[in-house]
Amino acid sequence: MRSEFYELFQIESGFFHVRIHPRLSMFLSDFVGVDYSPFVLHKAEASMAPTRQPPPPSSSFDTNAHAQTYTKLRIPIIPITLSVATPIGPIRESNLNFWLESHSSLYIEPGWNLRLEVFSVIGEFVKCTLQWIIKTWILKQRTWKQEPFFHQKVKETMHLTFIRQFMLGLQALFPILEWGRNYNFKKFKGDLIAGLTIASLCIPQDIGYSRLANLPPQFGLYSSFVPPLIYAFMGSSRDIAIGPVAVVSLLLGTLLQNEFDPIKDAVEYRRLAFTATFFAGITQATLGFFRLGFLIDFLSHAAVVGFMGGAAITIALQQLKGFLGIKHFTKKTDIISVMKSVFGSIDHGWNWQTIVIGASFLAFLLSAKYLGKKNKKLFWVSAIAPLISVILSTLFVYITHAEKQGVAIVKHIEKGINPSSVNEIYFSGENLLKGFRIGIVAGMIALTEAVAIGRTFASMKDYQVDGNKEMIALGTMNVVGSLTSCYVATGSFSRSAVNYMAGCQTAVSNIVMSLVVFLTLKFLTPLFEYTPNAILSSIIISAVIGLIDFEAAILIWKIDKFDFVACLGAFLGVVFASVEIGLLIAVSISFAKILLQVTRPRTAILGRVPMTSVYRNIQQYPEATKVPGVLIVRVDSAIYFSNSNYIKERILRWLTEEDDHLRATYQPKVESLIIEMSPVTDIDTSGIHAFEELYRSLVKRDVQLVLANPGQLVLDKLYASGFPDLIGENKIFLTVADAVLTCSPKIVQQV
Repeated sequence: MRSEFYELFQIESGFFHVRIHPRLSMFLSDFVGVDYSPFVLHKAEASMAPTRQPPPPSSSFDTNAHAQTYTKLRIPIIPITLSVATPIGPIRESNLNFWLESHSSLYIEPGWNLRLEVFSVIGEFVKCTLQWIIKTWILKQRTWKQEPFFHQKVKETMHLTFIRQFMLGLQALFPILEWGRNYNFKKFKGDLIAGLTIASLCIPQDIGYSRLANLPPQFGLYSSFVPPLIYAFMGSSRDIAIGPVAVVSLLLGTLLQNEFDPIKDAVEYRRLAFTATFFAGITQATLGFFRLGFLIDFLSHAAVVGFMGGAAITIALQQLKGFLGIKHFTKKTDIISVMKSVFGSIDHGWNWQTIVIGASFLAFLLSAKYLGKKNKKLFWVSAIAPLISVILSTLFVYITHAEKQGVAIVKHIEKGINPSSVNEIYFSGENLLKGFRIGIVAGMIALTEAVAIGRTFASMKDYQVDGNKEMIALGTMNVVGSLTSCYVATGSFSRSAVNYMAGCQTAVSNIVMSLVVFLTLKFLTPLFEYTPNAILSSIIISAVIGLIDFEAAILIWKIDKFDFVACLGAFLGVVFASVEIGLLIAVSISFAKILLQVTRPRTAILGRVPMTSVYRNIQQYPEATKVPGVLIVRVDSAIYFSNSNYIKERILRWLTEEDDHLRATYQPKVESLIIEMSPVTDIDTSGIHAFEELYRSLVKRDVQLVLANPGQLVLDKLYASGFPDLIGENKIFLTVADAVLTCSPKIVQQV
């Protein structure tokens, strides 16, 4: 959709007329006829008109027919230069008279910038720009995106009845009430097939992942029963499959066993797990309600790649206990301790029957996974392979009585649905703080994984996922899950990929999966008694191999070496220390990168591109030349207390180096320092103070300070501080070209 903001419709000797869209005219009215430095409208005449929709775009504009629709401005100018720019750069620069001959009206696409530069050769330099006004007006129209949760919906529905408002509020909280009205049998067919497919994958995985969390196997199944049901009603993703995942299970198990022994203190360990799950849900829901989801972005993509890769190796190494049949295994997760434990028990701890079972089915699982990747139509082979492996291995052990030969089996899985765990959560005492600390860490990692998965599949199907609703849905399901004997659940990438390829249409596939798990808990758990632990280890190993993303690591190395340091640091921290150390390293390096970029922003010296009035970085454009007697510096960051002194010192260093070079080559010294401020989005009191110190330093060097193109927010703060009075209001310009034109008039003759 095109938006018409204003139109140039008449030009006469020394004047041009502008008609402005009524909504924009209301915003502009405060500035018409009033000097607003550096944007000045001289001798402007305005007549307000009633608000009406603008006429449709046309090749001609009937002045009489639409005279009452637009605000009319009459502005004196001599002469006029017009330039239109898109997000990818300028596309037109021409004399206004020529432009009016070929364009009777002007329409602006969203994201375009239009600049009218008005130069007067009589008296002071007169500038008029509608670019700043339009951009500010557009920002006002878009501020609703930054408002608190549901606030915009409330404003939009104030005129509706209470019942209608209540129903819309329920639809916002429970998206199933909205899309459920259009649900049909065709969609259910796709969801049924997808739900049955992911159920066949999740049941054996859940039993294995509960072992990573050092919990009995039924708790893994519990966590694939209640949380998916809650998410299906509250979540906005159509493809994500909910349940326990390997990384979060390992992280939770590692943090919990640092507090309680899962065997000796099994009750306290389980209670702390429920407490951590409760606070993980509270953390997730709070982030969503207060729109604080940006906090999870502090864990950079590179750090996540390294952390996931390291966690995958750690998980695989932990599975060597069940894969090799070792009874006495280290509780540490670092690779050195695990390798010592593995090779220390080679003579008396390994069981060859267990190894044969594990290796055989691992080869089968990897082959099925490869086949599914090779031929997308055979995705179901890799999805159903874990369940087939469990069935075949269980039958084999049951028939051969391999458990009598030392093959470890699952044994008892408690039958029945989730019991209540409300009374088991710690709501007081020191264990409350332990659960709170563990819950925050586990909740943030689970949230990071789920949001990333949801966005990935949403982009593949071209629909939008509301990040804040997702956080509230994930948080609610974990809070409810903690009250029903579940531990932290989130989106599983492997199951979500199977769900997507199986043709899921809505979140009903999670409901189908949940019902299958319910039937399993109610009737089928005794059938898993003879399932060998080796097959569960094989299933987990085959699942976590996909978390090691070599291609992403290589790409990170090619693009950004500092990002690769974060990736490598997180990976080595997890593999050689522990999961929590690796996570700490990942977060620390991510923060270090942010601090480095904030405290050491980029600056550049600009030069003029030959035969133009465009000024660019001389390192990026070697053909750009410096202006004699003028040093142009661009600051590519907001100016805050954290970087203001660095920016001031960096600019003075640029000036000193330039003066030394000019002195060595017997050229005139720098007389003017122009600071290009278009990238400077904000400035605080420390930044203004640094500018004042910079000005005083320049006065001692007999160099004038000039500012070019400061933004509205920056300009307001500069005027509030009185800084323009210090350097002179005539030292603030709309563009670098304007500033150079004043500081070095000889350039005019060269262009």
